[in-house]
Amino acid sequence: MSSVKPQALVLDFGGVVTRTLFETHALTEQVLGLKPGTLGWRGPFDPASDPLWRAMQADEISERDYWKTRTSEVGRLVGEDWHDMSTFVQRARGADPQAVIRPEAEQAIRIAHDAGVRLAILSNELELFYGASFRERLPMLSLFETIIDATHTGMPVAAILPIASRTCATAIAAKLTHDAALIAATA
Repeated sequence: MSSVKPQALVLDFGGVVTRTLFETHALTEQVLGLKPGTLGWRGPFDPASDPLWRAMQADEISERDYWKTRTSEVGRLVGEDWHDMSTFVQRARGADPQAVIRPEAEQAIRIAHDAGVRLAILSNELELFYGASFRERLPMLSLFETIIDATHTGMPVAAILPIASRTCATAIAAKLTHDAALIAATA
């Protein structure tokens, strides 16, 4: 085991810190008053169940288009006209965003914070998906020194990650998901 103390932990948010919308269909259905099993699309967890996901993976549509379509579909299921992904996420997550935080992610974040490791989030669309008030509704986010959100930067995580890596004297990067990364930087 290395005696070098990590100086920073940089995480993506959606799918890393939180469970994905695909993983929380039962919670979404309950919160929205939908019959269990109504949401059958499973994205990366079952591409065969989700032709729209496969179209996105084939670069026929963008990820934003994917979620715009899902937002509209779910809005119609509850008799509403939804246009913004933040409406879908906020309604699906209900009043308790803590319910979708991965316990193992929160534990790792708290351990790192307590050890004096600097915390940051690099996210493709944190505010776009969760809404501007989300940071206030999830106290754990106050542990993060930096939150870089492509909603505002216009740069996706994949473009920001190399820049973030170069700012550290030494960086160890591990791919967590297709666009999420963990960086342990050493002095």
